[in-house]
Amino acid sequence: MRTLEQTVQRLCDASRKDFTNPYDLTWPDAYDQEQWYTSPELISLYGTAFYTELSDAEKKRLSFLEAVNFFSLNIHGEKALIEGLARRLYEKNSGIYSDYLHHFLDEENKHMIYFGGFCMRYGGKVYPDKRIVLPRDYADGEEDFLFFAKVLIFEEIVDVFNVRMSQDERLAAIAREINRLHHRDEARHLVFGRQIVNEIFQEYTPGWSAEVLEGVREYLEQYLVATWREYYNPDVYRDLRMNKPYEVYESAFDNDACRKRRREISDGCIRYLINNGMLEKEPSL
Repeated sequence: MRTLEQTVQRLCDASRKDFTNPYDLTWPDAYDQEQWYTSPELISLYGTAFYTELSDAEKKRLSFLEAVNFFSLNIHGEKALIEGLARRLYEKNSGIYSDYLHHFLDEENKHMIYFGGFCMRYGGKVYPDKRIVLPRDYADGEEDFLFFAKVLIFEEIVDVFNVRMSQDERLAAIAREINRLHHRDEARHLVFGRQIVNEIFQEYTPGWSAEVLEGVREYLEQYLVATWREYYNPDVYRDLRMNKPYEVYESAFDNDACRKRRREISDGCIRYLINNGMLEKEPSL
């Protein structure tokens, strides 16, 4: 197994080799209402009666709105990620990987250019961030662990969407390309994320009390559920002019087909967390 230092050097080399200009992306003048922008099987309402009752045109409109929501979620996630990475540059414990954080920051900024470009050009907005982060105290190493673990969970789920939609020829070319570009960089981020999360966890858990460890596991479970809930956005359903969008949101999230899809997409991430002792059981998604 590579040491963290070896991994960082390899990832830095790969980032330099893969360096791109985000402004080279060619944008269509307008979005094509006849195209899909989210793979139908990945639409939040897929498998529910709500979806079945939509016309073909409404399903494609929903796929576009869900793409705006998906890219909005990525913008908010990456804003928080950039802030957290910047705070960790050249801190005492980050010297071994600070070089890679520069590449990480650069690539996440490029991703926001892609996502924001799509949302503002074609949707005219970014859906707002609804999460509230409250200040709290941390045990030694806990804050860094939770920061990188949340980044990993978010990016593991997103990357499944990216890979599948980058390969889905039903989708508009611009949607496929944004997903492809994002996955290309995220593949490196996930390698780094899995290693740094595990190293921090193994270093600090021997000093944590049983109560701290239990709290960390509970927090990760809650974060997984909260992350998935953002994919079911009542604002999207309202923009589609669906009746009672909050009831649609609750009903869809509780739907068995939707629950099965969340478990399947999250499987790799959850198995990693369980196999490395960060979770003891599969969360109820």
